[in-house]
Amino acid sequence: MSIFTEQEAKAILDKVIALSKADECTATLAGSIDGNIRFALNNVSTSGMVNNAELAVQVAFGKRVGTASINEFDDASLERVVRRAEDLARLAPENPEFMPIIGKQEYKPSPTFSASTAAIDPEFRAKVAADSITPCRGHGLIAAGFLEDSRGFVAIANSKGNFGYQQNTSFDYTCTVRTEDGRGSGWVGRNLKDASDFHAEQEIEIAKRKAIESAEAKALEPGKYTVILEPAAAAGLISFMMNFFDARSADEGRSFLSKKGGGNKLGEQVYDPQVNMFADPWHPDAPVLPWDGEGTPRERIAIIENGKVMNLNYSRYWAQKQGKTANARPGNLLMSGGSKSIAELVKGTQKGILLTRTWYIRMVDPQTVLLTGLTRDGTFYIENGQIKHPVKNFRFNESPVIMLNNIDELGKPVRVAGDESSYVMMIPPMKLRDFTFTSLSDAV
Repeated sequence: MSIFTEQEAKAILDKVIALSKADECTATLAGSIDGNIRFALNNVSTSGMVNNAELAVQVAFGKRVGTASINEFDDASLERVVRRAEDLARLAPENPEFMPIIGKQEYKPSPTFSASTAAIDPEFRAKVAADSITPCRGHGLIAAGFLEDSRGFVAIANSKGNFGYQQNTSFDYTCTVRTEDGRGSGWVGRNLKDASDFHAEQEIEIAKRKAIESAEAKALEPGKYTVILEPAAAAGLISFMMNFFDARSADEGRSFLSKKGGGNKLGEQVYDPQVNMFADPWHPDAPVLPWDGEGTPRERIAIIENGKVMNLNYSRYWAQKQGKTANARPGNLLMSGGSKSIAELVKGTQKGILLTRTWYIRMVDPQTVLLTGLTRDGTFYIENGQIKHPVKNFRFNESPVIMLNNIDELGKPVRVAGDESSYVMMIPPMKLRDFTFTSLSDAV
């Protein structure tokens, strides 16, 4: 059994806490039932389910910390994992940045559980694969994709009386469609809360159309262009940038948010006034657990407001050292936008390039968050508000900080998965000026 009720989880965690002889003890119990189906070359290649539950125990003697984990929950196993953690703690060196565990907290439940997603079964997965493959088979197109779904729970407890429990679900689908000659490629991806909102037979049409229409790509000279980034393309860049919203790295001069002479840019205008980002664990379309990895309660917070940096991540250690208030690490990133669709943004563009995806993104300069990467799976030239023709893919060199200072217009936000972070993201399509392409790529 990998899904425990709140009562079952609390009973296990209470035993663990009672068994510990350390100065303090924290335990996390999590379990899930994960399903998947993978298809390639217009055929299902693998499918399956994984059931697992795991207990992690962390103890401390003074500033010496030890951690151990186990996936057995009988009394003997629980005692064994606690003793193992204590043995490791006694051997560990003192942690100079050690912080005591948090006290008892109150957590407001967030809507992380979806009944329609939890109800996914092998028949559902098979239908998703069939609805993705059938429109491609016999039409000169080849589909390859992956559906992952999960339902699970997380429970936390510590020796100061804190306890939290929550169930959760997740749903993530991606599909790439290519022409049989390999010259055209299209992609679609959906990261959703509710599986009931997903219809593979509709989504596959997006990837099909892009694959067919990208087959006769023309070379376009590298340079600076107006671009429309679809949400998945923008998320790949923005998720990199959010790794630098850490107060310590900024205060120590290791971030684009470091201020000359010391300190950070909290409260300063860093972006275009159209940029507004916030975190909210109770957002109806992108909810996350109401606590972070340390058990600190999450809150709705403004991260960027009208282009100004409003909040940085202060760990408990760094907040104490700097005389600040610690805050929970956000679990989602929600960016405000407008109401226009991608098609409407294209219609209002005189000349530009539409980007479906960005990938193989790598850091060039951490001080400016200058990134390099490639476009893929459908790159198109726009003229007079219409898609005129596909273009060969580009390598780009661009900073999301600069990018978010060159905004012409923002569309309607949609939920996407951040490539380089654990954030759940709501990102709008973006129409941007002066996006820098440095060379061409023959890859599709």
